[in-house]
Amino acid sequence: MLNIKQAPHLQALLLLILAMLSVQGSGSFAKVLISEFPVITVAALRLMFSALILAAVFQIWKINLRNIRWKAILSYGLALAGMNLLFYLSIARLPLGIAVAFEFIGPLSVALFFARQRYDFIWIGLAVLGLLLLLPLDETQQSLDLLGVAYALGAGACWAVYIIAGQKPSGISGNHTVCLGMMVGTCCLLPAALLFTPTTLSAFELPHIGSFIVLAMLASALPFSLEMIALRNLTALSFGTLMSLEPAIAAFSGFLFLGEQLLWSQWLALATIIAASIGCTVTTQRARLRAQAKDSSASSN
Repeated sequence: MLNIKQAPHLQALLLLILAMLSVQGSGSFAKVLISEFPVITVAALRLMFSALILAAVFQIWKINLRNIRWKAILSYGLALAGMNLLFYLSIARLPLGIAVAFEFIGPLSVALFFARQRYDFIWIGLAVLGLLLLLPLDETQQSLDLLGVAYALGAGACWAVYIIAGQKPSGISGNHTVCLGMMVGTCCLLPAALLFTPTTLSAFELPHIGSFIVLAMLASALPFSLEMIALRNLTALSFGTLMSLEPAIAAFSGFLFLGEQLLWSQWLALATIIAASIGCTVTTQRARLRAQAKDSSASSN
């Protein structure tokens, strides 16, 4: 019988799957909360409680404020705020799996933009095919809300900016960057939520506040912690490949918790987008390893 404790790679795999289930489960939970509260309220409180939880975990008060590069933090936090708000706006109109698939085009585009390999055209073609399959091209398919699609693509664009901004030196650790970025995002969304949606105040009352704390735990605190543990025993290639399964897990979560069902063409679309993401991850990582080997060989000579 296999002992998981004696198989660190298997343990890391299970932890990463749990992290993805937690994130996509939070999407389903957020969709339930969106039926009770305005979208901007859900997005703002999710960021606020996530920031508070992670700040306590990573002891944000210990950082040296003089080292912070606020320009990088602000761009990171603005992208995070836009990504959360637009994604929640999209899932209010689209099935969860479809919204995640459209959003996933953002990070996939970043990877393909920086990749320069002959296989890239294959992954671009698969991604485009996946998008076409997601769209209702005939009357027999269920229609998609075009505004919801636009929101999801906007969330993907913010995700792309989030990735690029997160790679800029912030002067502090990655964990503290995430905390401060969430605080910036909260400062962007919470005042607007309080000003334009009076029902936001009721979200701070029992039992509603407990629901938002649970959402923050599922969406940020728990998966972030699980991913950190998993990364100790996973290569960048394995991590990127597994994360490519997010749209399928989102669709499964939507089906399980919300009763959302997809057409066969939409499942095929998810499969092509996932294949494009996995293929891009594999070829990009191999190219990076070849470049590192070439640099090492050149330096040794």
